[in-house]
Amino acid sequence: MGISNKVSEIKEKLSELGQDHILNFYSELNKAEHEGLLKQIQSIDLNEFQSQVDRLVLANEKDADLDWDALKPADYIPLPENGGDTALWEQAKAKGEKAIKEGRVAAFTVAGGQGTRLGYEGPKGTFSITPLSDKSLFEVFANKITRASERYGVRIPWFIMTSEINHEATIEAFEANNYFGMPKESLFFFSQALFPAVDLNGKMLLEEKGQCVMTPNGHGGSLRALVDSGAIEKMRSEGIDILSYFQVDNPLVPCIDPAFIGFHILNQSELSSKMIPKAYPLEKVGVFCQYEGSNLVVEYSDMPEAMQEQLDEEGGILFRSGSVAIHLFDRDFIERVGSTSSEDKLPYHKALKKIPFINASGVREVPEKANGVKFEMFVFDALSKANNPVIVEGLRNDNFSPVKNAEGIDSPESCQNDLLKQAIRWLKAVGVEVASNSESLEAKDFPFEINYRFAMDKDDFINQWNSLSDKPSIQSGTIIE
Repeated sequence: MGISNKVSEIKEKLSELGQDHILNFYSELNKAEHEGLLKQIQSIDLNEFQSQVDRLVLANEKDADLDWDALKPADYIPLPENGGDTALWEQAKAKGEKAIKEGRVAAFTVAGGQGTRLGYEGPKGTFSITPLSDKSLFEVFANKITRASERYGVRIPWFIMTSEINHEATIEAFEANNYFGMPKESLFFFSQALFPAVDLNGKMLLEEKGQCVMTPNGHGGSLRALVDSGAIEKMRSEGIDILSYFQVDNPLVPCIDPAFIGFHILNQSELSSKMIPKAYPLEKVGVFCQYEGSNLVVEYSDMPEAMQEQLDEEGGILFRSGSVAIHLFDRDFIERVGSTSSEDKLPYHKALKKIPFINASGVREVPEKANGVKFEMFVFDALSKANNPVIVEGLRNDNFSPVKNAEGIDSPESCQNDLLKQAIRWLKAVGVEVASNSESLEAKDFPFEINYRFAMDKDDFINQWNSLSDKPSIQSGTIIE
């Protein structure tokens, strides 16, 4: 098809949808800008886009209001130290280890963000987090996955979802670091899809005269990206049917958790989630709840504060089950909810935002209040669509210490302190006391590391440590690797 025919066809389709204004500056663009704009428009599923505009913007459809009186805390499998069945946990661990050895499990990291909030230029996964060796978040995960592969005698693949803004830089970082010691064939990179942003009247916004405003389609879009990228087919060809999902900003996460995997299998679950008990009632995490017979996650910003502060009969937080974006997905379930043609596909939600744009006069405007809508899918919406979903309790200090802020709570400093505390606990488990004041030690005063390439979890560390004939002395500046 000639370029003029292509433009005419695209303009006709846009006109039909009332979106042809995005070509208003077409005559002012050069050839490269023409091609870029046309390519961008062709990448958009215009029918799906317009259906979301009609539903969420023009019809102003809102998420269904919950009957708060009908909301209950979700059931979960507690840890043995919190009343759980020790024998069941041992059974789950054995079941999970068997699945790992059989090559059924792969890791999946959502890594589309930049390190802007940390004052860092570059993909967030390349941010250095360990206090002594300056390992990046990506390298920490690579060490954990490599050790799991070694421990269970299998090559564990790692799927990494980037974004348009950091895809090339992410791959370059892996190449420059020799893939952090992992086989190149174990890695599969793909980008998250983007979705057009619109004004409050449902009209597409322009970033530049030859470029629409496009934004990531939410963490729920990761499931669609797995399908569209060919990752699901790759998993199927390699015999992988369980995907371990985690986000790039949480270096404490167990990338491959045998007991968690075992519970997923024992319950024949399509989607399993890990809960971390909330540290305090108003902690800013979503909450696992039960509503009308289904599990769901209620955002902290949506749940009334009085409800968040409710206590149970024993004086604990009633709605205690914090959602920290640690999941296990069944491969075929991802294919079902990630397919655009499926009746079970995840819904879009709208978010009102301040979005800079090019106005009708070709001038860039930076709004002072919300002027537009971004469209997002939420990965936890999959909970209500899954068969046999299971929620498993995890220890916060072995699962969750995100790096979100430059300082204070959830900062590099707080995370490094949590990594140190984990290492101290592991040493204590083998009878090694680091210091009399070990509970109050901070990484800045006592820099010390256990390389996850040496051990991926406490049980692994105990075995590895006991096998050492020449055990290192533990002091400031030591790295066990």
